[in-house]
Amino acid sequence: MVNIFEETAQFTTMEFPHLHLAIENRVATLTIDRQKALNALNKEVIQALHDAIEWLDEQADVRVVILTGAGEKSFVAGADIAEFASFNEAQGEALSADGHRLLFDRIASAKKPYIAAINGYALGGGLELAMACHVRIAADTARLGLPETSLGLIPGYGGTQRLVQLVGKGRAMEMMLSAGMIDAPTAERYGLVNKVVALDELMQVAQSMAAGFLKQSGQAHAAVIQAVNAATEGGPGFGAEQNLFGALFSTADFAEGTSAFLEKRKPSF
Repeated sequence: MVNIFEETAQFTTMEFPHLHLAIENRVATLTIDRQKALNALNKEVIQALHDAIEWLDEQADVRVVILTGAGEKSFVAGADIAEFASFNEAQGEALSADGHRLLFDRIASAKKPYIAAINGYALGGGLELAMACHVRIAADTARLGLPETSLGLIPGYGGTQRLVQLVGKGRAMEMMLSAGMIDAPTAERYGLVNKVVALDELMQVAQSMAAGFLKQSGQAHAAVIQAVNAATEGGPGFGAEQNLFGALFSTADFAEGTSAFLEKRKPSF
């Protein structure tokens, strides 16, 4: 159940599975809540986020959206690997393409600024979700990474492209090739997040940033996003990522990597 708080103190009820939505003073806060799964993305969550974003896009009184995860452990800890472990190449490529279309590219091209408030783990698809947002604020407890190569995969939701844009080719290569995590201060130093704050101050700082955005022109915000995206979104690298992501689903390394993850052991490549 979603409670939407308008400036007039009137209440509206909407339903988006695994999401909580609150609107106050023209700022929407969208919280992903699958805490038992560390807020991992699955088909249902991706569709729910798509539906919520589409709905928010039509709300003239909403000017800024803050995206965060429920609890103190995880923003989004990645995708639900069990959901696609048995996919073939065509299904893998479709998984990537659908994710781009429904969610990741949808946020990146939104006409309203999206602020990612990273309250914990942002791994794999979770970091890709944060990178699709226009600004990122991280709690000092956050850990960030793209560990897909440990599964015999590559990032499939824009990570190979947006990480390079944010931190540069060398650091992006190291993060992806090592499948490692970095802490929040390192992420700030790399330029992956805009600022790092204490966990108990995260939402307050995100709200303060949103309030600052509200003082500026919403139409100009939409134009800024469109102009920046003209240089950074939709290039051939995004298509190559989707194709290569799908191709890896037919490999022995993918079979070993996903089996090892589900069996809670280290892979043997």
